[in-house]
Amino acid sequence: MKKTPSLFVLVLGTVLGIFSSVVNANPPMQPFYAAVMKMAPEGKLGQVIKQEKIATSVKGAQAWRVAYISSDISGRKTIATGLVVAPIGVIPAGGRPVISWAHGTTGTAQNCGPSQVYDPVVPLNQYFMMNGNSWTDYGIPSIEEWIKEGYVIAATDYQGLGGGGRHQYGVSATNGRDAINAIRAAGSMKETGANKKAVVYGWSQGGGATIAAASMPEYIKQKGTAFDDLDILGFVAMAPLDLAAAAPKGKISQAQADQYFVGTFKEFSDSIFNFSHAVMGYWGNQAAFPNLQLSDILTDEGVKAINQIMSNKCMHVVPDTLNFNYKSNFMKLVKPNPSNTLAWSEAFVKGSIAQVKPLAPVQVYFGSADTTVPPPMHLAYQEQICKLGGNIGRTQLPGAQDHFTTPSVAEPMYLQWIKDRMAGKPLANACPQR
Repeated sequence: MKKTPSLFVLVLGTVLGIFSSVVNANPPMQPFYAAVMKMAPEGKLGQVIKQEKIATSVKGAQAWRVAYISSDISGRKTIATGLVVAPIGVIPAGGRPVISWAHGTTGTAQNCGPSQVYDPVVPLNQYFMMNGNSWTDYGIPSIEEWIKEGYVIAATDYQGLGGGGRHQYGVSATNGRDAINAIRAAGSMKETGANKKAVVYGWSQGGGATIAAASMPEYIKQKGTAFDDLDILGFVAMAPLDLAAAAPKGKISQAQADQYFVGTFKEFSDSIFNFSHAVMGYWGNQAAFPNLQLSDILTDEGVKAINQIMSNKCMHVVPDTLNFNYKSNFMKLVKPNPSNTLAWSEAFVKGSIAQVKPLAPVQVYFGSADTTVPPPMHLAYQEQICKLGGNIGRTQLPGAQDHFTTPSVAEPMYLQWIKDRMAGKPLANACPQR
């Protein structure tokens, strides 16, 4: 890796973002996804280019696997896969509102998309909980309740998790676009009966995607998509990742970049589990920004190991693999003195949450014992966006909830909050009073 010409890296980064047939996909793929990965990302944003009806055990629901057109932070067209679920029966006058689910970390390899598991349209499976039944966090929170309410559900896999290209993990601005275009995809399918009203909700990586989407008013309003004139009424983010919250504001100096980069890395390197998230973030940002190289941060051994792992394995097998091979010596993969930190810091900020007033209210739920996405991260988000005139609520869940208990404990709260937004109920500004 050390001798790879920089021109090749630049060209590869661009091509991966443009042509879905050029992939880092060693894992075997199901026929639907294998076919999608041979397709070019051509068409309108949200245009469904392939769909497949699938069975679901959710009463009163019909479901499809879909592949649709999206775009990344640089405006390059991509293909994202995912699920669309709709109630069975007569479409009501006025149509059905859409709920867009943005999932948490599942990995970076092509076979890590939640839509790829057996029977994917089920309530959220939480890997670490006693009732979890799989190695991955798949499923859709509150899916049964949404169907009873008569909503359509769009659940993106994000680009790079089944549709070809390299997944831009940790680049919330790209992941948020995928969540928005999933609404367009669901709306463009006549079978769903979707109307223009929508709410986005997400957890962890998907929480970051949700608040990133909230600050993309121009992207949401743009014309010429597969389903124009979206009316997004609110955003619910559970334990949202926001790498830009702690970054220096304005033009970043080299000294500030060094301090910010080292500080961010320390926050995610206290355990092999958090370290896995950090290197996934480096891998994903390098995919989004070709001026970055893993060799800026990792040793030659680290570059080789991380490329192999991220191209082939999903979360939570990533930390298992690192633990098996390196145990407590995982930091040997990291250079003691990283280079190009200014470019990396600028990329983290650009790929995270824009300092733009959201076009609808945002509600954040979090646990006080969360060490995966520390609460000060989204506290800073609330403070910064409230100053711009946003309506940002932030609720600490009862008890000592951690990252992985957040979705289930928050469920009764976000259910009512979303139903109220769909019903058009007024909402007071939840920003702290100064």
